[in-house]
Amino acid sequence: MFRLRCLLVMVPLMLSAVDLGAAEPNPTAGYAYPAARRAPQVDDYHGTQVADPYRWLEDLDSPETREWVAAENRLTFGFLEKIPEREAIRTRLTRLWDYAKYGVPSKRGCRYFFTKNDGLQNQSVLYWAESLEAEPKLLLDPNKLSADGTTALTDFEISDDGRLMAYGLSQAGSDWQEWRVRDVETGNDLSDVLRWIKFSSASWSPDNQGFYYSRYDEPADATKLVDTNYYQKLYYHQIGTPQKDDQLIYQRLDQKEWGFAGFATEDGAYLVISIRRGTERKDAIFYKPLGHGDAGVVELLPDFDAEYDYLGNDGTLFYFRTDADAPRGRVVAIDLEQPERAEWRPIVPEAEEVLLTASIVGDRLFLSYLKDARSQIKVFTLDGKLEREVELPGIGTAAGFRGLRSDRETFYSFASFITPASVYRYDLESGQSALFRRPEVDFDPAAYETRQVFYTSSDGTRVPMFISHKKGLELNGQNPTLLFGYGGFNIALTPSFSVSNLVWMERGGVFALPNLRGGGEYGREWHEAGTKLRKQNVFNDF
Repeated sequence: MFRLRCLLVMVPLMLSAVDLGAAEPNPTAGYAYPAARRAPQVDDYHGTQVADPYRWLEDLDSPETREWVAAENRLTFGFLEKIPEREAIRTRLTRLWDYAKYGVPSKRGCRYFFTKNDGLQNQSVLYWAESLEAEPKLLLDPNKLSADGTTALTDFEISDDGRLMAYGLSQAGSDWQEWRVRDVETGNDLSDVLRWIKFSSASWSPDNQGFYYSRYDEPADATKLVDTNYYQKLYYHQIGTPQKDDQLIYQRLDQKEWGFAGFATEDGAYLVISIRRGTERKDAIFYKPLGHGDAGVVELLPDFDAEYDYLGNDGTLFYFRTDADAPRGRVVAIDLEQPERAEWRPIVPEAEEVLLTASIVGDRLFLSYLKDARSQIKVFTLDGKLEREVELPGIGTAAGFRGLRSDRETFYSFASFITPASVYRYDLESGQSALFRRPEVDFDPAAYETRQVFYTSSDGTRVPMFISHKKGLELNGQNPTLLFGYGGFNIALTPSFSVSNLVWMERGGVFALPNLRGGGEYGREWHEAGTKLRKQNVFNDF
């Protein structure tokens, strides 16, 4: 077993650098660090006095804060600029970061849509093509939307016929979005402009004549960027009409913190309304029959007792990924005519692995699991029979597998610690994957290796850890090692490509990533165990 010589640890609310080897001289000894004034700031939290002497530093625009930051930077860069290897590392990083990056394609109508970043563009550019072999056509370049580059493309949704695109824009990092509609063929925007939208996507109606979205009432102009927003409402926008004529679909004046997302089912029979409440990862699901005049909204799953991700439907039979009665996730079907929990149909039961995401493409269930913090993709029939497991290129993270019930292909990306995200086309009939796009980066991934080990925490818990380095490197305890760990908020750390980590490994370093409790690698219990440890100020997975 190897010994960690250098350790960089990131855990919630703590960043520390620790040398686990022999004591070495401190290269920053003798430096005069800028003094930070201690203010007499004390807060009373339910009778407990908590000192916060550096509260003044939270005012980022004050002259005192700006001067302190400038002094810190002078000290820092004065030290860094004396490191002989720094310029060579900077040159190598710059060269490696400049590579083309591709998004996962989606198909709507007879057109394919995908994003591409040439290398160092601030935002990826959106393209479409008539076939996978055809020359792509520019649809939207968000880098050219404003002279100062502060206009961002936040989201977009293509109509099912591939003819129109609804897309959201944000200015200067604001949560407020302005949505527009673009004609795909011509690249021209229509007259539609929707405002006061925040925390909303768009879902096209099956007739491609409009889309569902959520918005707030227009705020006061003077305080629109600082006010808290309540009472989100779900609307339907008809293409070519002014926003003031949009149809109000649903609101709850008795629930100011509820947020709504409306999704039209592929068969056009229902509008599924997913409801969130704050940041809690528990949902409520309502639905509204479409095409039935004044049919009201039905509260299908009103209790906010678990996560419910709508996947698709066969008539009145709705499919969901949920962690209800299954901390690691499962797939169930609920018949709207018999929605009682006792009547739920188990489709794919809870497994040992964590079920992260699920989708229905081409009448098949694609289930994305975390198996010891690495991706595992399984394909099931809609009645729950395992059809096959998707063969992935190695230890890494796969994402995608989206599409429509009529599709016979889907796409996904795969990335690892030593390979940037490549895009694959998956044929639903043959079950075969074919490489579609691979970034060209100036290094040889075959010269590196990643393996997974398990170690025992101080309380006996078995914790997984990924280790990446050059092939043939002797792990003798003398190699500089970068150890990065994070356990919190049910976030799972899975393999990902990092240019900075690659340069570290090129120079003989080892990169290690343990999957600490508090994350989502093993489901709700793993997350809750980490939360309990944090409350005890114990981080014993290190």
